[in-house]
Amino acid sequence: MNFGDNAVRKRPILIVTALTSELDAGRAIDGVEVAFIGVGKVNAALATAQALLSEKRALVVNYGTCGKISKNLHGLIEISRVIQRDMMAMPLAPRGVTPFCEDSLNSHILDSGHVGWVCGTGDSFVMSDDPWLTENKVDVVDMELFAIASACKRFGVPWRAFKHVTDSADDDAHDEWEANCGIGAELFWERLNAMLVCDA
Repeated sequence: MNFGDNAVRKRPILIVTALTSELDAGRAIDGVEVAFIGVGKVNAALATAQALLSEKRALVVNYGTCGKISKNLHGLIEISRVIQRDMMAMPLAPRGVTPFCEDSLNSHILDSGHVGWVCGTGDSFVMSDDPWLTENKVDVVDMELFAIASACKRFGVPWRAFKHVTDSADDDAHDEWEANCGIGAELFWERLNAMLVCDA
């Protein structure tokens, strides 16, 4: 989708993030709205769906923090695929797969074909090793993106996601997250502005 197209740009771009401590909404530019949706998949799904029902959007962009599973990651990264790490309905379906659900709803991939990182979403704050994440090539973990992408798919709205790596998803994750929670916001706004200029 060309976001520089006048018909498209008349529809606002929606930024969704969990907490006010992660992002300064005052930096938003014309045509961009910010919604704080709360922590976890239920809050994220409900708030994103409500926003998409209330007004047509050109694009939903998720910004948030994440813990890294791939140890070489740092700073601001873009996600290209997201899976659900805490769907555990075995033996009805393998871990990560919702039973009796279309295969296309168990993993969300960017329509643009952008090559980025893989995020695993779940309703837990990861503070210990989980071999399943490595086996399934998960690079980072969060608590909202899968639900956001699911809502976008349901309403036919494209999405992109940028995450700032705050912690190593280990014993020190809580302290690291609190120390680094707000650091990535400036990087995100710079990246978003550059993205909109390129698409103009």
